[in-house]
Amino acid sequence: MASSDDKLSRYRRKRDARRTREPMGDEPRRGGDDDRPIFVVQQHDASTLHYDFRLEVDGVLKSWAVPKGPSTDPRVKRLAIPTEDHPLAYADFEGVIPEGQYGAGTVLVWDRGHHRPLGDDDAPIAEQLADGHATFWLEGEKLRGGYALIHTRLEKGKDWLLVKMDDEAADARRNPVSTEPGSVATGRTLEEIAAEEASGDD
Repeated sequence: MASSDDKLSRYRRKRDARRTREPMGDEPRRGGDDDRPIFVVQQHDASTLHYDFRLEVDGVLKSWAVPKGPSTDPRVKRLAIPTEDHPLAYADFEGVIPEGQYGAGTVLVWDRGHHRPLGDDDAPIAEQLADGHATFWLEGEKLRGGYALIHTRLEKGKDWLLVKMDDEAADARRNPVSTEPGSVATGRTLEEIAAEEASGDD
C-alpha cells in the first residue's frame, strides 16, 4: 500500500507552498481523539463553481469534483469527477487560492462530519471504491444518511455518480446546495470569504 506521502505526490506537484495557504500534508489530522474517518464537502469557486466531495480513506482525502453539488433526493444522480488525493488537513481549509495557482479561487467548508462504510459486511471504503461501487453513511451538518459512489465505466472509467440512498434522511423537497450556502466552519459565504481576504481581515 502506498504511503500518504506517495499518495500526495500529485497533489504537491500541482501547488507552490510558497504562494498558497493550502496544507501540504505535514499538518496533524484534525479531530483530536476522535479517530472516526471524516468527510468534507467544499464549495469551490474556481474556473467554474463546483463542490469538492472528500472522504477520508487510508490516510488521505479521496476527492471528487461534483459540478452541481450533492443532492438529498434519491432520484437525482450527480456526476462526480475524481481528482487527486488531498491531505487530511485540507478538510479545514477555507480561503482564497491565489491567481496563477492550480484551482485559483475561493474555497468554503460547505459541510463536514464523519462517515462509515455500508454494504456487504461493511467492507472498507477503499475496497468498495476499487470494486467501483461504494456505499457509506454520512453524519454531517447538512448531509446525513446513506450515499453511494457508483463507477460509470464510461470515458475510460474516469467518472462516477454520487447518489443519495433511499432512507430516512432522504428528502426530495430539500435542496441544501441552494438553500444552505453558508460555511459550517465560519458561517461565511463565498463572497464574504473573498472580500475579507482581499481586505486582509482573514
